[in-house]
Amino acid sequence: MNPRFTMAALLAAMVTISAPTLATAATGKGDMAPSQKIAGLLPGQEVTLRGVVLRITDEDEFILSDASGQIPVYVGPNMVPAAQGETITVAGRVDDDFPREIYATLIIRADGTQVPLSHRY
Repeated sequence: MNPRFTMAALLAAMVTISAPTLATAATGKGDMAPSQKIAGLLPGQEVTLRGVVLRITDEDEFILSDASGQIPVYVGPNMVPAAQGETITVAGRVDDDFPREIYATLIIRADGTQVPLSHRY
């Protein structure tokens, strides 16, 4: 067996297995398939959630709601890129502090617009 082919096949398999859920969950419409519900989130977890913007609480934070619960989503130092009542998809990480909130890295709006978020300070 060719050692280069074996190594290439092994690397390809590792990339496929460890690829981020955001990349593998993308659909043709620029939407991401949600893989979690708010009620089951754990601190430090990478998440993709679909829900409704229940309330905008500050220029850089809003409350996301789904059938299982509600959670604050922090987008700072960016402005909230969605409107109250809009159904969106949020990708990010659950903060490991209290209170529990999501630090969003990407929001996909109802019209399919993708809004990447940078947490630069």
